[in-house]
Amino acid sequence: MTDSILSKAATMEIPINSNGDTRTAEEDSLEQIGGSLDEVVSKLPVAMDLQQVMVSGPNLNETSIVSGGYGGAAEGIIPTSSIKDIRSKSRGITPSHSAASRIANQPGHYKAPNMHHSSSNPSMMLEEATRGVAVEKFDSVKKWSINTYKCTKQMFSERFGRGTKTVDLELEAQIDVLRETKLKYERILRLAQELTSHFYNMVQTQQALGDTFADLSQKSPELQDEFGYNAETQRLLCKNGETLLGAINFFVSSINTLVNKTMEDTLMTIKMYENARLEFDAYRTDLEELSAGPRDAAAMMRIEMAQQQYQIQREKYERLRSDVTIKLKFLEENKVKVMHKQLLLFHNAISAYFAGNQQQLEQTLRQFNVKLKPPGSDKPSWLEEQ
Repeated sequence: MTDSILSKAATMEIPINSNGDTRTAEEDSLEQIGGSLDEVVSKLPVAMDLQQVMVSGPNLNETSIVSGGYGGAAEGIIPTSSIKDIRSKSRGITPSHSAASRIANQPGHYKAPNMHHSSSNPSMMLEEATRGVAVEKFDSVKKWSINTYKCTKQMFSERFGRGTKTVDLELEAQIDVLRETKLKYERILRLAQELTSHFYNMVQTQQALGDTFADLSQKSPELQDEFGYNAETQRLLCKNGETLLGAINFFVSSINTLVNKTMEDTLMTIKMYENARLEFDAYRTDLEELSAGPRDAAAMMRIEMAQQQYQIQREKYERLRSDVTIKLKFLEENKVKVMHKQLLLFHNAISAYFAGNQQQLEQTLRQFNVKLKPPGSDKPSWLEEQ
């Protein structure tokens, strides 16, 4: 049916209309057989050139012919490349490729990029990055789990007396002395803070008592002198008490720095040293157990890896042991220097206050560079009270 239709279209003559316009045979035949071509095209494989046309994009040579009259509804759009293929087939010529394929294969022809592939690259990169982070986290958790297991096993072995422990007797003795010293200094700090609190309340009471005596000396003419003497005495005691409070606060601040900063920093290093010692013993025990087992290829590989981990833990342990030794030495020197100054200040200030020697008390504070806060500086401002 296709061959007969195309043969008829090919043999048609060129008609001349009433106005004298000439029309090609192909246009006239296509108009006459428009309805038949719709049926033919509907039977052709639609997907024959669709993928290649989508890849190569639209081309000027691939226009379309709309069947039907002017102003009428379009019944079908027929690519001219399909018509040319049909005509070639009717003439006995079998094309090896479609028109879109030939155009796409011509040199210099632009081929549209594969948008699906380019758009998939960022998602693939993101997926690879996420997978890399997940693998890294998994390896970190795996190493932590193995290390925790070995250390826990070593700790229980030491507590039950079945494992060996690396001990530096001299260093352990110094660590025990430091812990005991810290406990005693914490007690001194706590008692000094209580003394400061009680003495501050006493100074406030003396100040209120002095103000009351001064008020009564103005309102009681018969006891004016007696109230006046006592008011002056309480005011002097309050002033000396504030001076002594400045010395005690300085003493408390220095002890607090020594105990909660200097000693605490050294104890943190000691804790790191003890953890490193436990890890070192755990990997040492693991290496000893592997060395006592069989010596096949797999076992030798495990022994080599255990040897590497043992060397790493050994270097870490020795480094931290050296740090602890140095910090203990500097801590002892700093403690002697600080306590010598603070104990002398505390003794001189207390003695001068209870002896009533105001000049000696003030000289003691100047000697140790203790600056007193102005009266009322501890009270919050009116803005802070709002």
